[in-house]
Amino acid sequence: MISLQDIRAAAALTAPHTIRTPQRTSPALSQRLGCEVSLKLEMRQHSGSFKTRGAFHQMLALGEAALSRGVVAVSGGNFARAVAYCSGVLGVDAFICMPKNAPTGSIAATRGYGAEVELLPDAVAAFARADELAAAGRCALHPFDSHQQMAGNGIVALEIMHDCPGLTDIIVSIGGGGLIAGVIAAVKAQKPAVRVWGVEPIKAPTMQRALAAGKIVNIVPGSLSATLGGPFVGQVALDLCQAHLEDLVLVSDMEMIAAQQWFIQHADLRPELAATSTLAAALRIQDRLPADAHLALLICGGNDSDEDIERYAGLLAAAS
Repeated sequence: MISLQDIRAAAALTAPHTIRTPQRTSPALSQRLGCEVSLKLEMRQHSGSFKTRGAFHQMLALGEAALSRGVVAVSGGNFARAVAYCSGVLGVDAFICMPKNAPTGSIAATRGYGAEVELLPDAVAAFARADELAAAGRCALHPFDSHQQMAGNGIVALEIMHDCPGLTDIIVSIGGGGLIAGVIAAVKAQKPAVRVWGVEPIKAPTMQRALAAGKIVNIVPGSLSATLGGPFVGQVALDLCQAHLEDLVLVSDMEMIAAQQWFIQHADLRPELAATSTLAAALRIQDRLPADAHLALLICGGNDSDEDIERYAGLLAAAS
């Protein structure tokens, strides 16, 4: 499991390379939800998402000798961007295996940060190619099921609790489970009474299926949110959710898009669907939040392209 000491050590190690992202109260959402609401803007992190914290932690924990062999990672989105960014900062050779259906913006950004990208037919082929490169000597980095990645992710929760001493509830999106694992580990070690809520797309219920089965289950995700499209969750994340998750909320793609449009129109923010799922979930559970609650929404990333956002808005309008 991940200890508070692990997360604090990760914070110290990565601090020179990462941003302490802003957190702000949202009067509009506080009025709408009937309790105080804060937004943790992790979308302001380097490379546009929380993934950068864990990617730096994984790489720095390897040490210079290992990093000199180069790194390899599999990702269709934010982890690819994060590894590419971190590699550029640290002067490490990075090779990213991406499925060919990855968002064009993520492919371009990953290459733009200086990483070599190989497009493979699908995620299975991408993992197979990464395994080949790891066997040949590169250090493999995992997008979510890594102790170092999860400890790095937990730094976000340390910042939230520091900036929000009255915190009672936090909503976190779940893809592979690495983010919520780090958040649960940090929160329950410092403020065990705080309720941690998870949210997934209805069309990518990886944690929901695992919780129901009591074990890791492979799924075929179908949500528009590519960054919440993990085919399975990690075992540590599952264990922590089984023990500590207040509840798991499933939301539709249209609910996430509607929340995205709210942020754009009312908060001057452009978070990606994975991030706006937290608002969609908050609207579903607002009757379960007392008036004296202080709710934090973890706005985990902001890497949806302008074209994606325009397409989503068109889908929402057509569905209305």
